[in-house]
Amino acid sequence: MMQELFERVRGLDLDRAAQWKAAGGKVVGYTCVFTPVEIIEAAGLLPFRIRGAGNAETEMADARLSRFNCSFCRSCLQLGLDGTFDFLDGLIETNGCDQLRGMFENWQYARPVDFFHYLKGPHFLAPESVDYFANELRLFAEALDDYFGVKTTDADLAAATAIQARIREKLALVYGLREAERPAITGTETLALILAGSAVPAKEFEELLDDVLKQRTGHDIGSFKARILLGGSATDEVEFVGMIEEMGGAVVTDTLCFGTRAFWPRRDVVDDEPYRALAELYLRQSMCPRMYDQFPDRLTYLLTAAERARVDGVILVHNKFCDVHGIDNALLRLRLREKEMPVLCLEKEYGGLADLGRMRTRVQAFLERIGERP
Repeated sequence: MMQELFERVRGLDLDRAAQWKAAGGKVVGYTCVFTPVEIIEAAGLLPFRIRGAGNAETEMADARLSRFNCSFCRSCLQLGLDGTFDFLDGLIETNGCDQLRGMFENWQYARPVDFFHYLKGPHFLAPESVDYFANELRLFAEALDDYFGVKTTDADLAAATAIQARIREKLALVYGLREAERPAITGTETLALILAGSAVPAKEFEELLDDVLKQRTGHDIGSFKARILLGGSATDEVEFVGMIEEMGGAVVTDTLCFGTRAFWPRRDVVDDEPYRALAELYLRQSMCPRMYDQFPDRLTYLLTAAERARVDGVILVHNKFCDVHGIDNALLRLRLREKEMPVLCLEKEYGGLADLGRMRTRVQAFLERIGERP
C-alpha cells in the first residue's frame, strides 16, 4: 500500500478529484495550511491542496513572476496557466507570503477561475486578531454558500470539524510509530500519506489512516545511521526525503507544513461560536514563520519535537528565494547551535531533481559529522 501511495504523490494525484467531478461534485483549490478545510468540506465541496510536484518547467510562470520568486510558487503557477488545474471550480488565496499572493493573482488574471476568494489572516496576535479572523472565516463560508448555491449550517461545520479532529489524533498516532525507538514507518512514507490525504475527502483520509495504523503497528523499518528532524518550508518532494533516508538518515519527525505543522499544534477549542473556535485553532496555534512575532513559540515547538523524537541532528530546508523561511531557518540554526544540536541548513530549488546531487553531498557530510560525535 505504501508503494502505491508513493507512486500517486510523486505526481499531482488528480484521480480522486476527477472522480469527484465526474459524480457532479465541485473542487476548490488552496495551497496554505492556514486555510480551514473544515469550511470547504462543510459546504459539500472537495478541498484540494495545490502542489507543483513533478513539474520541472516554469516558462509560462517565469513570464509573469520573476526568476527571483520561489520555485514552489512558480511551479504551481505554471500548472495553473498550462491548464493542468482547469478542473478546479474555485481558488482560495491566502496572505501566507507576498510570493504566494503573486502566484494566485497572476493565475487569476491570466486564466481566471470562476470562484476566487481572498482569505485574509492577521500576521500577528493582538487581542482583536482572533475576532478579526473569525469574521473573515464567516465571510469565506458565506462566499462559498452564495457561489455554489449551498447552505452551510452549524451542524455541517461541527461534523466537518469533528472529523478533522479525529484525523489530527490519528496522524499523531502515525507519528508515534515514526518517532518510536524502532520506527515503524519512514519519513518518506509519512510524507506520502499526508500528501495523499490532501487530495481526497476527509472521510477517505481517515480510513486510509486507520489502514496504515493497522498495517504498521509492530513493523520495523530496519537499521539507519542517525535520527533526523526535518524542518522548513513547503517540502512535498518525496524524492528529497527519500534521498536523506537512502543515505542512512531516518527522518523520524518534522516541523514542515506538509507535516506536523499542519496538525500537531492544533488542539480542540471549545467555543459556542464555531467560526471563533476555528479562528483560535488556525491563528493562535499557527507555527508558520508568517507569524514573525511567534518565533519563540516556533523554537520551543522544534526543540520539543527534537527531544520527543530523540533526534541526532536537524536539517532545515527552504526553497530558493523563500525569504520567510530563509530568515527563520537562519535564526533557528543559531539557537540550535547554542544548544550544541548538529544542524544543517539547505537552500534548494523546488522539485529540482538535478539539485539532488548537490544536496546529497551535503547530507552525506552532515551524517558523517554526526557519526563522529562522541
